[in-house]
Amino acid sequence: MPPLTAWPLPNAVDERLLEQRWPARELAAPPDDSGLSPVLGDAGPPLVGNTLTQMRFGVEFGLRRFERYGPVSWTGAFGRRIVTLTGADATQAALVNRDKAFSQEGWRFFIDKFFHRGLMLLDFDEHRMHRRIMQEAFTRDRLAGYVASMGPTLREGVAAFPSSPRLYWTLKQLTLDVATRVFMDMRSDDEAREINRAFVACVRAGTALVRVPVPGGRWRAGLEGRKRLERYFADNLPAKRAGDGDDLFSALCHATTPDGERFTDTDVINHMVFLMMAAHDTTTITSTAAAYYLAKNPEWQERVREESRALGDDPPDTAALDSLTSLELVIKEALRLVAPVPSLSRTAVKDTEVLGHFIPKGSLVGVAPAVNHFDPACWTDPRRFDPERFAEGRREDKSHRFAWMPFGGGAHKCIGLHFGMFETKALLHELVRSYRITVPRDYEVRWDYVSLPVPVDGLPVHLQPV
Repeated sequence: MPPLTAWPLPNAVDERLLEQRWPARELAAPPDDSGLSPVLGDAGPPLVGNTLTQMRFGVEFGLRRFERYGPVSWTGAFGRRIVTLTGADATQAALVNRDKAFSQEGWRFFIDKFFHRGLMLLDFDEHRMHRRIMQEAFTRDRLAGYVASMGPTLREGVAAFPSSPRLYWTLKQLTLDVATRVFMDMRSDDEAREINRAFVACVRAGTALVRVPVPGGRWRAGLEGRKRLERYFADNLPAKRAGDGDDLFSALCHATTPDGERFTDTDVINHMVFLMMAAHDTTTITSTAAAYYLAKNPEWQERVREESRALGDDPPDTAALDSLTSLELVIKEALRLVAPVPSLSRTAVKDTEVLGHFIPKGSLVGVAPAVNHFDPACWTDPRRFDPERFAEGRREDKSHRFAWMPFGGGAHKCIGLHFGMFETKALLHELVRSYRITVPRDYEVRWDYVSLPVPVDGLPVHLQPV
């Protein structure tokens, strides 16, 4: 069931909600003689602030704020004043972070209770050390092994798809099957489904309005989900330490840098909880979005299908997946139109400035890559599905270093981005070589932005065998 923020309303009501204005105020007065400007914004409606509006409208809400206040503004949400950095230049200031003014502490406000000490939540020297160890689990040889491992699971799963699925939920189960096989060498069964529910609870808890463990609330469900995940990984960790498996869990247990740095048991558990969420949730969103745009653009679907058929019947290895250039263009465009992680959180650990605006120490900061993906300063006709914008000769994603950033940027750029692209390619390759994907001509998907973007109706499609 979709959340209240996703319930359909007449277009006129939605437009009125988006255009509703609240008194603009300064976040904080800049220091005397600094020459800096204050950050302007508004708190939104009483009590809930702009939280519900932001959840309902997602990127469209961010674009309206960008037009109204410019690249640096603030909004009231989740009981806090949150500075929002929008546009490629403001994004670059935060993610390059030359003066180390921005910390990952912002993520801790939202998700630390559920993804404690995951790689994305670590800062500076500690982050570099953990990333260096984890990189041993994402070498080219390791990726080749993961791709070989996922092939049979994807082929078997796609072959069993119903003819008229809610595609998001069907793909989510399949990507969980892949994650449990490749990451944990675990077969999908009742325990795997229980683990999936725990991950879902953790993801959705981060944006709970009631941030205390009230019975029946999302916050409490997330806390219970985290406990379940910790128990699972702790119970299975000794066997992974003792064995020589080729799954990611085993790789983290044995990863060692040339300097002898290794993860503790607690480190492995924390990173596995985070990586399982990051891997199968983002892949599900990207695969769903790409499948939707292929259904809406049958000429691209046929182009991608011909490319996949040319590979033959064997499950593709990394070299074969690299050759699927048309599919890669579609995936990149889907990542632009539906960024799987639409915002990035930071905290200002000292007084700083962005584009001449004063941001005081302690400010919660949100960077909005999903909004950057629609900035007409970087993209031609940005609301249009146009995969060729990523082709050599155009490369609109090169208009600015931070114009296109579905994997984040700077020191915290997603460590699993190549794995994610391989898995998404392999999944969609199996889908298009098996089925023609269709939706009604007048169907338009609506995305729920309560946490990560999810199609409100699960994306009903028809799959016709080819």
